[in-house]
Amino acid sequence: MPTLRDRLAEPRALLAPGVYDALSALLAEQAGFEALYLSGASIAYTALGRSDVGLTTATEVADVLARITERVNTPLIVDADTGFGNALNVQRTVRVFERAGAAMIQIEDQTFPKRCGHLQGKSVVGTTEMCGKLRAALDARTSADTLILARTDALAVEGPQAAFERAEAYLACGVDALFIEALRTREQMQAACARFALRVPGVPLVANMVEGGQTPLATADELGAMGFRLVIFPGGTVRALAHGLQGYYASLAQHGGTGPWRDRMLDFDGLNEVIGTGGLLAAGRKYAD
Repeated sequence: MPTLRDRLAEPRALLAPGVYDALSALLAEQAGFEALYLSGASIAYTALGRSDVGLTTATEVADVLARITERVNTPLIVDADTGFGNALNVQRTVRVFERAGAAMIQIEDQTFPKRCGHLQGKSVVGTTEMCGKLRAALDARTSADTLILARTDALAVEGPQAAFERAEAYLACGVDALFIEALRTREQMQAACARFALRVPGVPLVANMVEGGQTPLATADELGAMGFRLVIFPGGTVRALAHGLQGYYASLAQHGGTGPWRDRMLDFDGLNEVIGTGGLLAAGRKYAD
């Protein structure tokens, strides 16, 4: 199987859906995706029922990460927020996440506690501090195949030119990919690609698609044509889940049963087929015999 680094070197954009637990990751893998994105926001949404405002911990993310990589083989990109502290915290986060199976670890330049990149009121650390954290992350990894993704949230705070300058500084540290969060117009998106993705040699640039967020929505093919090499839909999974469960619970409360919803759900055998219950029981019988 090619590494994530090898796949990002291909000219076509890599589309990675958001996942939040082992089941969502399994379903995404079965749908044929070549990479998955473990969103810190989605862990906050599902594990805590809370907003993405820095409430999740490194340990909570690592626990979810380990459960996912135990179940699926698809490369996993992991949102490590700010690294959960200073440069030493970043190093511990990288070591723990790498051991848990992360293929790429994303670190951003917000202050702590951070907040969702598409919420208002963000603030960022200094460029020098962030560069130190990125160098610490690069030093901490044990394999060059564990990629470090540098994200800047400076556009909303300091403007696009400052965000681009930060991205240049982060790239000079040796990171493997760049993520300029919350680009607001197609012109800004094209400018980012012209400066980073389309130069020779270019750098893999991330496009973050958030339904209702700051960045104009586009398809992976459209974004790939611009120059983006990694396209993520990090929170769409939970937004779809929440919408579906709202309808399911409302129907169950109204009708007192699941009859009206049966054509929109798996039955007992259907779910067991998806999660591989038959194979698991067969493995158990082999050891029992």
